[in-house]
Amino acid sequence: MYQRIAHIALVVKDYDEAIEFYTNTLDFVLIEDTKLSDEKRWVMVAPPGAKECCLLLAKAADDEQRNSIGNQTGGRVFLFLFTDNFHRDFKKLVDRGVTIIRQPKVESHGTVAVFADLYGNLWDLIEPTDQNKGLSSLVGD
Repeated sequence: MYQRIAHIALVVKDYDEAIEFYTNTLDFVLIEDTKLSDEKRWVMVAPPGAKECCLLLAKAADDEQRNSIGNQTGGRVFLFLFTDNFHRDFKKLVDRGVTIIRQPKVESHGTVAVFADLYGNLWDLIEPTDQNKGLSSLVGD
């Protein structure tokens, strides 16, 4: 059997400001931006080189969804961005004014720092150690 997570929905305030942040600040690639109605678009972004999973930027449609923007996981780290060059990408985050929540630290699974996206969602930036290149090594962070 083969299964995979294809998309992760990320609730955003505005499609265009979210696209701007993810493509210009984090250098993600805009995979798709299709208008579905006057209020709804199908917007997918992904880190360069990503092959399995994309972020589906989903504009909040009601007060309950708007209240969850930036805190979809109750303040826990929500997304994990693997990199092949931690120092290059961390410097880029700092140079571009991204909020750093936790400074870089070398852990057993790799070098990691926590940053916040434009809405406050927490991300780990990780350069995994060679033996921890797989996703399963970070369960429970």
